[in-house]
Amino acid sequence: MKENKNHLSALITLVTVFFFWGFIAASNGVFIPFCKDYFNLTQFQSQLIDTAFYGAYYFGALFLFLFSSNRKNDLINKWGYKKSIIYGLLVSVVGSLLMIPSVNFGSFNLILLSLFIIAIGFCLQQTAANPFAISLGEPETGSHRLNLAGGVNSLGTTIGPIVISIILFGGILNTNPEIKNMNILYIFVAGLFIAMALFLNFSRNLPNPKNSSKVESSPKANKLLITLTFSIFTLTIISLLNPIQSNNTLSSIILLILLISVIYIIVKPLYIKKKTLKDWGAMKYPQLSLGMLAIFCYVGVEVTIQSNLGALLNTDSFGNISAAENSHFIAMYWGSLMIGRWLGAISIFNPSKITKNILYVLVPFIAFLIVLFFINLRGSSINSLKLFSICIIIQILGFLLGQNKPVKTLFIFSVLATISMVYGILNTGTVSIYAFLSGGLFCSIMWPCIFSLSIAGLKKYTSQGSSFLIMMILGGAIVPPIQGKIADIWNIHSSYIITIFCFLYIAFFAIKTQSVLKNQGIDYDK
Repeated sequence: MKENKNHLSALITLVTVFFFWGFIAASNGVFIPFCKDYFNLTQFQSQLIDTAFYGAYYFGALFLFLFSSNRKNDLINKWGYKKSIIYGLLVSVVGSLLMIPSVNFGSFNLILLSLFIIAIGFCLQQTAANPFAISLGEPETGSHRLNLAGGVNSLGTTIGPIVISIILFGGILNTNPEIKNMNILYIFVAGLFIAMALFLNFSRNLPNPKNSSKVESSPKANKLLITLTFSIFTLTIISLLNPIQSNNTLSSIILLILLISVIYIIVKPLYIKKKTLKDWGAMKYPQLSLGMLAIFCYVGVEVTIQSNLGALLNTDSFGNISAAENSHFIAMYWGSLMIGRWLGAISIFNPSKITKNILYVLVPFIAFLIVLFFINLRGSSINSLKLFSICIIIQILGFLLGQNKPVKTLFIFSVLATISMVYGILNTGTVSIYAFLSGGLFCSIMWPCIFSLSIAGLKKYTSQGSSFLIMMILGGAIVPPIQGKIADIWNIHSSYIITIFCFLYIAFFAIKTQSVLKNQGIDYDK
């Protein structure tokens, strides 16, 4: 019993780091439409903020994998999970401080570089923190601990857009943006990162577990990922050329080639004969390859819904809501992730059956009231959000049907998310906005379910598998620009069709991975 208490204490200490990831990442939803107007960008160009931020996860995780593979020594396992998180926080400090001169010079490119460095630090933190949280208990309940961490993360995503909106626009009632106000924010953020690094370093209740750092080389996986990286780099440079950006056909073809390249690289090991998979490292496990594409789709769809939401709300069909007035909807989207993750974290505290059923009703609505409180604090009207409680009831019913089983829950929520996106595309107005916002409710439990299922049974390859999954946060860098390009060619409302394809694959992953794991003697839904 004492050991479990120590694990809970360690987990609570660990998840505080998750708050900062959410705070910064969700702020992009307000920052993107602001930069679009301030720097006179196209919808595609504005999405480069997400490309820089989430692309850093890919390159950071790629470096960790290549370094560990070539040295046959896993860097995260060598440092230990806690030390790796601390080092990641210090890297994010560098990016936060670089943001200050970037803002003062008024350079959009330097702002992108600063966000890239901040996210490199986040990549290192997440590569260590996710398997760390899973390791603090039984593997089959790992998704519950990630839900708890995700709930704290979502509290940051709820507060972030509101705080950023106040800072950017100089006050609650002011609609004149002032980009130099970002100095205050990033000095504060850098200080918080330093404080958190010191806190973790001197935290006695948080161990620094280390797995065996010796790993087999994986030359074929190395070659495949280097090829993918070269393709991403080359195609990104080409897509940034002015003649290409001004030609919708060429830029669309380049984005399509990039998407196909990513999918091909990820799924190729699935078609290699089992006896020849020894040089593929963690990618020899089919659940990991399937999970990599699922994480790619999940992060891509989660980010693209909110990143393009500002442009959608600014159309006639959705009320011509400006960037200065849309933060309550963006906060509600990220807040819906918090609602779902708080719901998913209830089981970690092992309440009685009656208490659990009561909490399943109370906790989501308590979280909903907290979200509304912060939105109201910003000065935005919450009247247009009250009926969103109907969507929360649907989520609760979906969670009860899932019975705390990761595969079943993931499938149900993927189907509900697909239905909500279809409804949102076919309709306009407030109810349609609810449909898109409910994407956050249904996304809420997807990361922990996908992550825990993807690294199930990887054993000594767990850390390497974690690096691969973090690498696939690349979806947040590729999917939003693709939607932006669809919007430039077609219209912003119809561009949300891309979310349907993402959710449908995640539903397929749930079904396919269940059979894959059963063949390996693993059944988390039993």
